[in-house]
Amino acid sequence: MAAGLPGAAVAATAESTSAPGKPKVAGKEPLRPIVFVHGSQGSANQFQTQGKRFAANGYPSTYIDGLDYDSTFEVQKSAEIFAELDRKIDALLKKTGADKVDLLGHSLGTYMSQTYLKSDPARARRVAHYVNLDGLPASELPGGVKTLAIWGEGSPDRTVVGAKNVQFPGQGHTETVTSKESFAEAFTFFRGKAPRTTDVPLQLGLIQLAGRAVQFPSNVGLTGAKLELFRVNPRTGQRIGKAIGTQKLTGDGSFSFLANGISHYEFAITRPSGHVHHFYSQPARRTDRLIRLLTSEPGTGLDAVTDKSDNHVSVTVSRNKEWWGDQGAGSDSLTVNGTNVLNASTAPRTKRMLGIFAYDAGKDGESNLVQLPAFAGLPFIGGTDLFIQADPQGKGTVKVAQKQRNGRATETLNVPNWPSSKHRISIAFNDYLRQRWAATGCASTARPPC
Repeated sequence: MAAGLPGAAVAATAESTSAPGKPKVAGKEPLRPIVFVHGSQGSANQFQTQGKRFAANGYPSTYIDGLDYDSTFEVQKSAEIFAELDRKIDALLKKTGADKVDLLGHSLGTYMSQTYLKSDPARARRVAHYVNLDGLPASELPGGVKTLAIWGEGSPDRTVVGAKNVQFPGQGHTETVTSKESFAEAFTFFRGKAPRTTDVPLQLGLIQLAGRAVQFPSNVGLTGAKLELFRVNPRTGQRIGKAIGTQKLTGDGSFSFLANGISHYEFAITRPSGHVHHFYSQPARRTDRLIRLLTSEPGTGLDAVTDKSDNHVSVTVSRNKEWWGDQGAGSDSLTVNGTNVLNASTAPRTKRMLGIFAYDAGKDGESNLVQLPAFAGLPFIGGTDLFIQADPQGKGTVKVAQKQRNGRATETLNVPNWPSSKHRISIAFNDYLRQRWAATGCASTARPPC
């Protein structure tokens, strides 16, 4: 399926994508599998960057997993979610031969994790360390498990009594999951030593791109659709040749492809109705087993409130680090064909926005860059009126670029201008800054080409 893929990664730090047994990596604490539990409207993809950082510091990618659950509790109830977590821990312990797992929870996931640990001493005994990420305070260690509590912006009085409590007051709610600072704290807590790197270095050779296609926000697996992986031209977003892999989505929506760390790819989900959902992101750099393609049935959920036509493009741009549009020089920039869609209306810091929908509201061919009413009351999600001209065959290019707050480099993703009548476009940017940038904006930690 992936034989002959061009553009193999050119820098070191190799990692096997197969289970290697029990690796021997020096540290005061044994290397154990890791499980991440997300918060409301989240998924395991919020742990993608940290998973790669752990792998860059000696963890096999097969040791790093996340629990996807229905945070609306309409499809799943707590008891079912806890049973699923039991099964995931069982599988990890059997696969790795480890004595226990290390557990992390974020936001609502801290409530779920704390409740799980306190529900049964046998459950708590299988967890060596617990990290409480910007969520529920506690008057004692959950289940008696050794705990690290990391807090972002907000009240400095929040605490887990008996835990090591660390404050990052300049970081957003979800940023506490994905930042290099929280990674360093968690790694040191798990291993008893500091990490070798907090960067995401390139991995040698072929990598694995794996995960699940799921219905948002229930995280139920998508079934009965076709998933294709295409390599694309980074200058235009257009596909290069035929699909390098095709899989039928069944069951929990799982998929796996072989690729390389420096190429740009498009995941395309095609439904029996002919509707296509396109997913674009920056090069993966390393094996990523926590990819989540968040979708929904056409005409349902948020798709039902977005206007569509043959004439305009509809894009959703996301990042697992809040977009800030009202912080002056400390704001993020997110431009679509040169127009910055972040401002005090669309992305106030208090909204904690992780994803913005941009489309031609009213189908009038005009733009009005304010928060659309349908999105005003939603947490983590925003929407704005932006007209982007479509091409019937998606032969044109939409240029989407971010400049992260406190960062110097502009990162660009070019995608085809598919018409919104039959096509949805999701674009995901990195939540991290490369640690060193050359004048060209290329990561100097990697040998050219980068």
